[in-house]
Amino acid sequence: MSKKIVLITGTNSGFGWLTAKSVAALGHQVYATMRDTNGKNSAKAKALSEIENITVLDVALTDENSVQNAIDTIIAKEGTIDVLVNNAGFSRNGVAESFTIADVQEIFDINVIAPWRLMKLVLPFMRKQSEGLIINITSGFGTVSFPFATMYSASKFGLEGISEGLHYEVRPLGVDVAILQPGAFPTEMSRKFNPGSDASVNDAYQAIADYPNKMGAAIGKAFESLNPNPQDVADAVVNLISLPKGKRPIRTNVDPFTGQYIKAANDAVQVEYDKALTAFGMGDLLKQNIEAVKFSLQHQIQNLLKIEGFILLQSG
Repeated sequence: MSKKIVLITGTNSGFGWLTAKSVAALGHQVYATMRDTNGKNSAKAKALSEIENITVLDVALTDENSVQNAIDTIIAKEGTIDVLVNNAGFSRNGVAESFTIADVQEIFDINVIAPWRLMKLVLPFMRKQSEGLIINITSGFGTVSFPFATMYSASKFGLEGISEGLHYEVRPLGVDVAILQPGAFPTEMSRKFNPGSDASVNDAYQAIADYPNKMGAAIGKAFESLNPNPQDVADAVVNLISLPKGKRPIRTNVDPFTGQYIKAANDAVQVEYDKALTAFGMGDLLKQNIEAVKFSLQHQIQNLLKIEGFILLQSG
């Protein structure tokens, strides 16, 4: 696989941290962004920057100038950007009515506007070279909206909407857009609870006040029994990068807890989506997607066979 220039956001912890290290280990040049590299994230920035093939950039994703400066820095040094991984995200939970307009604005600024800002800036370089990959990390909550995660889900729906339409628009130009849907994993973000700012409405919801605790308990039990590994998400990013252009599936779900439900929902909607796109005279845009799904399944099966073969060889 040829060396690629890879930009990854939100690398100070969780999926982003693991993805940066995993991609760099393959020999790709990684530009890892995070905020406040001289303050609260200074130790993390130093640790990551000491890894071969990783350059850390201090970027505030909601600041147009900060993002533009980062892109200019990469282009000045590398000449292009081959892969963009929009990983950075922001989660808030609680009764939907408790979210103020400012709360919702903050969520959408980080989870929808910021990723689009980056996509808009890298697409000209990808189009020019007729090759590129954008991976948008969304969530299973981008397919279904769960109670008490309503506004977070809405933002992930937004990012999925951009990703899905863009996938079909730019693929004929040589650029792939892929959606990666993680489920619940024990990361730093999953341990944060940020309710809406308008606490005055909470008393009106006492009848269902215990449900967030029930959801948290169910997730806790799943973590104990399934032991989900965030590295699986980083590995999924690596797999998407390694696949040939035009052979990457539109959605990849990584979720040992409720992934089977989300995947079933995705598959069912895709069937009807294909019919609708065909009805609107755009059926030709689907042909390559079908081949991508087939190729991805074959690739996964081959990897599993290699792993099984290695295990048998070792045990023998």
